[in-house]
Amino acid sequence: MKRKNTPKPSIIDLSLPIEEDIDNTFRTYIERLNHSDGADYLGWVVAKSKGRPFFERVKNIIKYYLGVRRITRANFPDNMFISHETVSASVHMGTHLDAPYHFGLLCEGKDAKDIEAVPLEWCYSDGVVLDMSHKKAGDAITVKDIESAIKKIKYKIKPFDIVLIKTGADKYNGTKEYMTKFPGMSKEATEWLVNKGVKIIGVDFLGFDRPYPYMIGDYFKTKDNSHLWPSHLFGRKKEYCHIERLANLDKIPKPYGFKVACFPIKIKNVGASWARVVAII
Repeated sequence: MKRKNTPKPSIIDLSLPIEEDIDNTFRTYIERLNHSDGADYLGWVVAKSKGRPFFERVKNIIKYYLGVRRITRANFPDNMFISHETVSASVHMGTHLDAPYHFGLLCEGKDAKDIEAVPLEWCYSDGVVLDMSHKKAGDAITVKDIESAIKKIKYKIKPFDIVLIKTGADKYNGTKEYMTKFPGMSKEATEWLVNKGVKIIGVDFLGFDRPYPYMIGDYFKTKDNSHLWPSHLFGRKKEYCHIERLANLDKIPKPYGFKVACFPIKIKNVGASWARVVAII
């Protein structure tokens, strides 16, 4: 009996990298130790004998300088050991998942979940893309916009759908325009989706709310606090997560009928973490 060939799934990367020298909100530093320098560094680490008694460490360091107890690049093929990189970056750089703790200490009257406590079941589910590419920079994405986009693709939002908001603003990544040239989710539109049982909403722009110059400008005009990060702060009232800085949503060939995986890196006691978000067709 012949086995049928099962087609391999198509996986689309929806993530931006963490990188240096990018015009963005937080500075990122990446220290790179190449393969040859890594070999010499290993020799010094071995010589220091961290965790050993003091006098043993001193003795080993002396032996290192005398050449008796030393490892260098010459001990490895092609004078190369292994590389090593140290990244110093905000958890809000690159594509990342914001947990309820990012929004406030409490959510629904209980301790808000940090990134480690976000249920993994939320992070792998059916995906749906809602096209908001017609919205202009500084606009708020409204409930009417959401309802219209859903009606257009003839879809019904269900609990645990991962909703992806497509604007095309990811094309500005690496430029000054990326900081401000995008719309933002209104509190009402966020609440509408969360009330449908959605736990994760993703956007392909810098921050989930409108660009901060627009929010702050409206606040100074009106002195109304509700203009300041309303969708983020809604996360104190109802539990949900959002993904910021997605990319390539235009490469997903259909608005639904695919899976999204967005598992965050497990870091202790933080409100957000980097995620390699993919669509699985």
